[in-house]
Amino acid sequence: MAVSTVGAASATRAGQDPAMCPYRLVLEHVTSRWGVLVLIELLERPYRFSELRRAIGRVSGRGVSEKMLTQTLQTLERDGLVHRDARPVIPPRVDYSLTDLGREAAEQVRALAQWTQDRMADVERARHAYDEARQARDGAHNR
Repeated sequence: MAVSTVGAASATRAGQDPAMCPYRLVLEHVTSRWGVLVLIELLERPYRFSELRRAIGRVSGRGVSEKMLTQTLQTLERDGLVHRDARPVIPPRVDYSLTDLGREAAEQVRALAQWTQDRMADVERARHAYDEARQARDGAHNR
């Protein structure tokens, strides 16, 4: 990817770790285990924290801890992707929704997730072919 090469080169010249380029950090946040699920769920509608936690648990097949969900939401909020709306009512009500930027990112993530689902059979065939070729190669070396 040309952009990553340019970004890595400029980061190296600036004395920074190329892996810590700002766009790469955002990419990590958006494509993290919980970031993907948060973004895709929030595409549907705004959620309260506990609702979002349950929804992610249903989709992922395993629950996300409160701490991890809080960290993920804070990270995505800091990146400008998630909006946190805290209402001063009793009991306190906090809703999470996507910003315009977050909606754009979430649509891209959802498209990638859909592509992965649609092409999984092809990936499995490629993995199987790779594993067989590697076993044959490794078996020939061990003789």
